[in-house]
Amino acid sequence: MASQSDQQSSSSSSPELVSSNAWGKVERKFTSKSASEYYDPCQDFADRSLKCMKRNAFDKEMCGDYFQAYRDCKKQWLTQKKLSTSTVDKS
Repeated sequence: MASQSDQQSSSSSSPELVSSNAWGKVERKFTSKSASEYYDPCQDFADRSLKCMKRNAFDKEMCGDYFQAYRDCKKQWLTQKKLSTSTVDKS
């Protein structure tokens, strides 16, 4: 039976590597949608956090990296969204 650390290391990608360019990967998809369509580029991080919680019997301490990756993604996305909105308003 694999230990928890083995299970975590076998996940597809580490949260740190994925979060560094998460917004960049989905920015084009997000910006091409009309204003009425909502797309959350950080949903993948939310899903990974939930999977981690289930895998570790809902022990939050075991999933801190996943939560941080989600927070970082969300912060970057909202900052970018604010900047985009402010430049459109000034035009």
